[in-house]
Amino acid sequence: MIRLSDADREKVSAAIAAAEANSNGEIVAVATPISDPYHDVALHWALVPLFAVLAWAAWRPTALVWWYDFLFGGWSPDPTMSQLLTLLMFFAALKFTVALLILKWMPLRLLLTPASTKHRRVRRRAVTVFKAAAERRTAGRTGILIYLSMAERRAEIVADEAILKVTDDHTWGEAMEALIVQVREGRPGDGIVAAIERVGTVLAEHFPRTGDDTNEIPDKLIEL
Repeated sequence: MIRLSDADREKVSAAIAAAEANSNGEIVAVATPISDPYHDVALHWALVPLFAVLAWAAWRPTALVWWYDFLFGGWSPDPTMSQLLTLLMFFAALKFTVALLILKWMPLRLLLTPASTKHRRVRRRAVTVFKAAAERRTAGRTGILIYLSMAERRAEIVADEAILKVTDDHTWGEAMEALIVQVREGRPGDGIVAAIERVGTVLAEHFPRTGDDTNEIPDKLIEL
């Protein structure tokens, strides 16, 4: 798991202060180990071996008789339908439970999670954090969130009303790329700093610093 050091935190705080020195914008940097537990993904994958057992029983019903004899001895009378179905239910539940236990290992769960699902969950969490940490917390509606989810190695930039009027998703392409490149190389702190610098350049262009500007949001990295 990628981790942030004290030096990273200090660099991020300094970068925010430097970027805001030239703009009325307020930058919020947030890093989280993971944006979603993906329990539903684990549940869906655990259903695969369960249905595989049912398909196996439908394909080779005599195999259930063999397993019944193997487990309970071959000297008993032929098993009834009820006994065979109970054995099948046991096998299906066992496979399902074992799969769920294996999928508790988060690296595997993330590997099996579709990229589109990760993107949606990270975006949803970023928007939720933005609403709590930055939205409407500045007089000019100039708050912007840089959100990094380290397990998924994905980032989002969410901006307040005034910024949205003069920018679009393409505006933040360089900032996002700079952030993700550094994260993938194991330097999340440097990535956040690089994104802050590029975001600060855009904010300085559209919202230059005025004399009455105050620091409305603390200049520090928020870790969730």
